[in-house]
Amino acid sequence: MTDSTNETLLTVRTAFARLARENSGLTDIDHKIMRAFEQLMLGRPEITDGRTSAVNICAEAGVSRASYYRSPVAAVIKGILGSPEARRPESDELRQEITRLKQSERELRKEKADEIRELRATVAAYANQIQVLALRNAELEADTRRLQAQLDGGRKDVVKQLRRSQEPAT
Repeated sequence: MTDSTNETLLTVRTAFARLARENSGLTDIDHKIMRAFEQLMLGRPEITDGRTSAVNICAEAGVSRASYYRSPVAAVIKGILGSPEARRPESDELRQEITRLKQSERELRKEKADEIRELRATVAAYANQIQVLALRNAELEADTRRLQAQLDGGRKDVVKQLRRSQEPAT
């Protein structure tokens, strides 16, 4: 057994010993519940998937949930599971890690979807601007061709060609 398993077992057994001292009339059902909880905390379930839940404790102990909740052991178990120093079985820790990773994955997928949506909107805006600029460019090219044709046609008094200056434009 690992150190954390030994510590967990010690914590559980200490809590149950205190309960036995305070309640001299513990029944067989109470003892079954305590044994079932120890098995689950050690990661050695016989019937269930190993989660430390009331349903699994009852199934391992072979008692009804009503009997479990009437038992003084239920309050002790709740206290053990609620304490921060109590180590849960590795399967519970792995399930919690899986849950955390799934939540993280959902958040990442949402962020990715938001980013893709934003990028698509940007692409659409750029496409619209390109289309506007292309139309304006075509319009200016048509004007240039028309003006060039007027110059080449030699028509007087329509367009006068300006002399180009010798100085470079600044």
